Formats: sequence, C-alpha cells, structure tokens
Amino acid sequence: MAQKKAGPIERAGDIELLASPARIEIVDTLEAMGGAVSVAELAAQLGRPADGLYYHLRQLAKRGLIEEEVAAEGRRYRSRTRPGDRLRLRYRPGATANARAVGRVAASGLRVAERDFRRALADPDTVVDGPQRELWAARGKGWVRPAELAEINRLLARLMDLLQQPGVPGEGTLVSLMWVLAPLQPKSARRGVEREQPATTRPGNKGKGKP
Repeated sequence: MAQKKAGPIERAGDIELLASPARIEIVDTLEAMGGAVSVAELAAQLGRPADGLYYHLRQLAKRGLIEEEVAAEGRRYRSRTRPGDRLRLRYRPGATANARAVGRVAASGLRVAERDFRRALADPDTVVDGPQRELWAARGKGWVRPAELAEINRLLARLMDLLQQPGVPGEGTLVSLMWVLAPLQPKSARRGVEREQPATTRPGNKGKGKP
C-alpha cells in the first residue's frame, strides 16, 4: 500500500517530541533509509545501543511522527513520509506554543550539527576541499531583494531534495546538513555615534554621488 503524503506537523505537543537530538536523528535516519527497518538495523545506522531506542520509537509512533509495523520477525519502523520526502513543521510565529516548540527543535538540531562537525573535524581523513568536500561551516549576512530571496529558497529546497532522494545504506557518503535562514532587524547606531549618512546628503556634498 502506497504511503500518503504526510502534512506538516503543527501541534506544539507533537513538535516538542522532536526537541531531542536522539529523536531528530531517529527521524532523519528513517527518512534516509526509506523502507521499514528493525530496531537492530536502525541502531546499527545510528551507532547506538538498540535498548536505548525503544522508548523514543514508542513515543514517536504514538504521536504518529513515525510508523510502526508488527511483522512475524518483530516490530519494524519507517518514516511517515514517502521516499524522497521529509517531515515538515508548520511555523506559527509570534507568542505561540508552536513557535516555542519549533525554536526548541531548531536548537536541538544545531546541537546535533555541532557534534557532527566536531567529530568530522577530528578525523584526519575528512575531505575539506575540492568537489568532494564533505565538511563545511560558514555564515553569511547580506541584503537581498525579493527575487534573490526566492533563489535562496529554491537552492535550499534543492539541497534538501538531494539529501532526501532514495539511497542505499552503505553506498556513497552519508552526510548531514543543517542550516538556518533568518531575517534580521538592522541594528541602530551605537549610543553617541551618529550613523554615516549617504554621500548624496552629506553637508557640502549635495548632489554628488559616492566615489
């Protein structure tokens, strides 16, 4: 039976379940593995003891964030999303329970990303340049127009599509990607320091452009 496309998760109580690095990794790994897997298979991919996963799996399945199957050989788990898709959160910005829960999930994801980065950086065999580069951390900041923001979103969506395409465990390189896109409020000038005015409005320079 084909899986139906799962809608975004919106309820704060459901989102809160993902505010745990262990559960974020479980969901990510089930999405990457595609089909239904046993706890032992999942534990092998995560590098964690199987006994430590049962509680998290039960909680995630109870809320419908993953799917549980009972087979002759035991329980098996799969992502609630179709192959090539991913679990999505619906944001409700403002002073909402949803926003608080989403913020905690983002913070947990950043902690996982920091841990992954540090582990890879400690490995002398990690590729850090060239077309097969697999480790990279950077931060950019700049003014973008609506068309440029649309292009940024398109590229980020394409990156996620590449990561979510069906793959075979053990073939190729297993990588993780965590990013944050956020609008910033321009900071006001420091107290006692005037903002620099554009050259066209400076006293004695009326009508002249910047060099």
